[in-house]
Amino acid sequence: MNLFNICKRVLDILIAVVAMVILSPVFVVILITIKLSSKGPIIFKQERAGKNSKPFVFYKFRTMKPDVEPFGSSPKSGRDPRLTTVGKFLREYSLDELPQLFNVLKGDMSIVGPRPLYISQIPEWNERQKKRLLVKPGLTGLAQIGGRAEITREEKLDLDVKYVETTSLIADIMIILATIAYVFKRKNIYEKSYSQTEYTRGQSKHET
Repeated sequence: MNLFNICKRVLDILIAVVAMVILSPVFVVILITIKLSSKGPIIFKQERAGKNSKPFVFYKFRTMKPDVEPFGSSPKSGRDPRLTTVGKFLREYSLDELPQLFNVLKGDMSIVGPRPLYISQIPEWNERQKKRLLVKPGLTGLAQIGGRAEITREEKLDLDVKYVETTSLIADIMIILATIAYVFKRKNIYEKSYSQTEYTRGQSKHET
């Protein structure tokens, strides 16, 4: 492990621990609210592709009703009937992503990096796009502050690779600060176009 990776890991642990301590009351409120508002698990778990394609279990707060098809299309708006009332709120403020701080502490994820995607998607990528697998996936990344759901899959992959090719601690800090500002703007939460040639219908999975 080189000096950059050591510093990045230390920064990941520091931010994750501090965030979890500060946000612990928020965690408790969300846990209780989800439990009381709908039946089903509080935490959504799904296998995703990590660094070097290694699979890991990815965590989110559940935002969907428990009886919906688990591999349907992602919500296109807050009016999607599959979303719980609590889930809609959590998505709009990105609070559903908070359990991934545990993924960061476990070492499966980093605070900053390409968002973890499905292992089944890897064969669809070209060799350049597969560079996104050279680093740990992140809670946020260049694609999330560069358009998030407003941009297509291809554009996200391109930004992911640009991050890998230009990564630095300064870049990570700038992305983290930009993400905080982006969350409060509540912009581009729901996907409009999955790719340059396909729409989200039937293409992306729940709780993405």
